[in-house]
Amino acid sequence: MHARAATSMITALLGTAALLLPATDVRAVEDGTPPAIIAHRGASAYAPENTLAAVDKAARLGAVWVENDVQRTKDGELVVLHDDSLRRTTDVEQVFPGRAPWKVKDFTAADIARLDAGGWFGAAYAGARVPTLKQYVHRVDLHHQKLLLELKNPELYPGIEHETLKLLSNEGWLDRKHRSRLVVQSFSAASLRTVHDLKPAVKTGFLGTPSVADLHAYAEFADQINPSYAAVSRAYVSAVQAFTGPHGRPLEVSAWTVNTAGAARLVAGYGVDAIITNKPDVVRDALRE
Repeated sequence: MHARAATSMITALLGTAALLLPATDVRAVEDGTPPAIIAHRGASAYAPENTLAAVDKAARLGAVWVENDVQRTKDGELVVLHDDSLRRTTDVEQVFPGRAPWKVKDFTAADIARLDAGGWFGAAYAGARVPTLKQYVHRVDLHHQKLLLELKNPELYPGIEHETLKLLSNEGWLDRKHRSRLVVQSFSAASLRTVHDLKPAVKTGFLGTPSVADLHAYAEFADQINPSYAAVSRAYVSAVQAFTGPHGRPLEVSAWTVNTAGAARLVAGYGVDAIITNKPDVVRDALRE
């Protein structure tokens, strides 16, 4: 959509949406399709986040999409971990007690491979490891799932966009078949623009809630606007979807992190395209109701 036309439409939407739109699943009313369900860090309510066990659990729960976080080790290995520190989700303090603050970027891949990334979650998962990105995409592919891949803290890892895309290409994830199963997202607009410039065919998502006035700029390089569910409204979702992204389709909205039936029904009523959740079964059952 051209910026002028979009601005005019958005103004009308923001002024009247809350009053005129019914309290139902807008997206389902329009095309009969409920929001997609994305397992956040895998099924992270039921297995340790960002591990292969969490991917497996998501698959058993029927989650078609999984989300993960990518960071880089001291020696250049891409690993799947949410925090820039290893402290919260591994036993790094016990294994390497003298190496605080235990930042991912200060440890080699071999160091990280020694860590237990599951014992903190429960005894059943003791011995789970921090997966490399290569291991992770292989497991996702094994389950025929789709991947929402977040570049985490890209400012800490110069060049991570190129390195991630190279690995994805080497593992077959940038061919025509896999590209439809991949979205790269980040809180960094600059990082997403780099991804888009390097590989224009890859879909991208911006994490956050840009102002409506700025959406035209994001639509140049992002296919999705992915906000916290607590920060969105029916009017904002409609405003985002009024813009056309770089691949000629309306911008999409994936809301995070939705873990209750009530919140799932609420954001579905806003017309979001996808719901990111630690509990894909809870969201699935709520949408069926």
